Amino acid sequence: MKALRVAVGIATIVAWSPPVRAASDPPPGAASCSGCHSAGPTAASSVSRLYGRDAGDIMTAMAGFRDGSLPATVMNRIAKGFSDDELRAIAAWLAAQK
Repeated sequence: MKALRVAVGIATIVAWSPPVRAASDPPPGAASCSGCHSAGPTAASSVSRLYGRDAGDIMTAMAGFRDGSLPATVMNRIAKGFSDDELRAIAAWLAAQK
């Protein structure tokens, strides 16, 4: 009987736990960054590549976009949609990319 209660308890925890992401899976929001920032700047674009950049630099830029201290056309609106924890996760993931 005790084994059944333990099994039910474990099944309940697993069922209500958030899905586990692989270390290489992007956190929510990071995939949208890759659309514009995965390639380096070209003659037609001034969008900088973020893969492999320092996570602290990415966080500083995102905070600047969010509070308006850095000029932006779109990033100010995008940055306002993320919490500090979300931005840290995105910055860490982008920094880890090659």
